[in-house]
Amino acid sequence: MPRAPRPLSASGAARRRDQHAPPAPTPETLALGDTYAELPPYVRFDRSPLPVTAMAADYLPGHVTNPHQHPHAQLIHAVHGVMVVATAEGQWIVPPTRGMWMPGGTVHWIRMVGRVQMRTAYIRPDAAPALPHRCTVLGISPLLRELILAAIEVPLPYDADSRDGRLMRLLLDEVKLVPTLPLHLPHPTDPGLRLICDQIVATPDTDLTLSDWGDKLSIDPKTIQRRFARETGMTFGQWRQQARLLHGLERLAVGDKVGDVALALGYDSPSAFAAMFKRQFGEPPSAFYR
Repeated sequence: MPRAPRPLSASGAARRRDQHAPPAPTPETLALGDTYAELPPYVRFDRSPLPVTAMAADYLPGHVTNPHQHPHAQLIHAVHGVMVVATAEGQWIVPPTRGMWMPGGTVHWIRMVGRVQMRTAYIRPDAAPALPHRCTVLGISPLLRELILAAIEVPLPYDADSRDGRLMRLLLDEVKLVPTLPLHLPHPTDPGLRLICDQIVATPDTDLTLSDWGDKLSIDPKTIQRRFARETGMTFGQWRQQARLLHGLERLAVGDKVGDVALALGYDSPSAFAAMFKRQFGEPPSAFYR
């Protein structure tokens, strides 16, 4: 997986501004009592007084959004394409069968794998206090998917006691029921661990062992293992396996064959990769995106 971009300076942000993001409103324009139709799109949704709003945005392959945050929580879903969502804590891969829960105020950026049709619901923090307070990937049930699509068509503002208001409440109820999924790759802060992790991400087929890394860094392998557990909640082997699997998901998303992906990740055979994939995600790689 390509390394997630670092937060940009003000000048860098200006050079790489997200083409889909409109200019931010000034305090003067907000004070004039703008109607929903007059406000820039993201302001209408990510800080609305309504409990739930939803919008659509389409992106070209390889597009990377500017690092940004929203006042409201965000349920990020794509009906087509794969997203790699990153924060300072790590990165998550989000295929069309999944969604990303992003708590309000979290600085994040998104890289598009293939053409992405993103469908996003913004949820006012007090509307769903029981939902996760940390980033996580969620399963998207057929009902939740249809509710997100229906919510996009709801005109703003809506009445809480109307059909549209009830639809939004049902969307909230459904979000609370969907399972979380293991599609997270945490980023350690220790410089030695970052060196190891960056190498694994750059060359996922590397066969360097914990002992090899201990020799390279002049650190006892047991110390490296303890640091991995403390900073990522995983062992070295688990982190490497997760990095390989997530890289494999990206390769599969753009149409690469299972056999080619398995060999590129350092597995001895496609069947070995498929077995590991199924243990982790509950289905073989050939069926994951289907």
